Amino acid sequence: MIKIYTDTSYLTQEFRKIIFPVLLDIHFTKSTLALENFQIIEKIEKANVVIVPVAINYYKKKKKKTELNRFIDKALALNKKVWVYAAGDFGITFRKDVTVFRLGGFKSKLSGNEEILPSFVSDAYSTILTNKWKPLPKSIKPEIGFVGHANNSKIKLVKEFVLHFKFALNRKINTSLGDYQSFYPSSLKRFEILEKLKKSDAISTNFIFRKLYRAGVKTEEDKQKTSLEFFTNIENNLYTVCIRGAGNFSVRLYETLMMGRIPVVIASDAKLPLENYINWEKHLVITNSENILKDLVDFHEKTSNEVLIEIQKNNRELMLGLFQRVNYFVALYQFKNEF
Repeated sequence: MIKIYTDTSYLTQEFRKIIFPVLLDIHFTKSTLALENFQIIEKIEKANVVIVPVAINYYKKKKKKTELNRFIDKALALNKKVWVYAAGDFGITFRKDVTVFRLGGFKSKLSGNEEILPSFVSDAYSTILTNKWKPLPKSIKPEIGFVGHANNSKIKLVKEFVLHFKFALNRKINTSLGDYQSFYPSSLKRFEILEKLKKSDAISTNFIFRKLYRAGVKTEEDKQKTSLEFFTNIENNLYTVCIRGAGNFSVRLYETLMMGRIPVVIASDAKLPLENYINWEKHLVITNSENILKDLVDFHEKTSNEVLIEIQKNNRELMLGLFQRVNYFVALYQFKNEF
């Protein structure tokens, strides 16, 4: 049982959306798995770990950095490990004497105290798809899919640059928005890579280009329709192209793993979750925009049907096991022997 100390005054509905992730399971949903592994205690002296209750973005935005640092310093003075959560696509670089959990960032700039959170995605086989999961056999040519925002319109490029410029200006005023990132036209980058793949006879492509994020859906019916199309595409293709978005990470990567398929990841100096403990090369094809076609074909040709099926099984098991939210934090405890 991992004993947690936190500021319980923040454990209210008002702060639910920015709560430290595992506290959602412990306090709000009270999942059986969470309560079997974690316990919130009243005395900091008896804690295994001290958790800052809400995202540090909140303290920065509300000018409560003194409160935040005082809470952390009290824990460190008692030789306690401290966990904090930096929310948002960009993440926030923070103190090096605590463990910072964030979704993205650049590996070359991250410190050893920063841990990458996987996207804790739902299982489409229990929410959207009606059939049961099964692995795909090896095809003669690699079959690769993609459904999503990919657009080479100059108007779209200008809009993305304007949004980036506004963010950069706002960040100077309000650092709670996250770390600075240089301009990255994600929809254009996706379009260029996908078009390159479409021209090759060495692979079979199944791409659906969206001009807007999530196809610009507005009704629940349209959301269900496009979600079904999205997950069916992943299901029907052994490989899926996974390219970063505005933040330097890909939610599609975790959705593909959950679907028990193989992500083809375009490297972007991103750090992967628990990469010191997981051999990610056994789960992904990691490449770059220049070599994606060659790397994909080479991987497919040299990998047997039996191994491809095993990879698919392992990917799904990874998401249903280690990368369930409670399991992730328990695993970190076990792997790093934090306490």
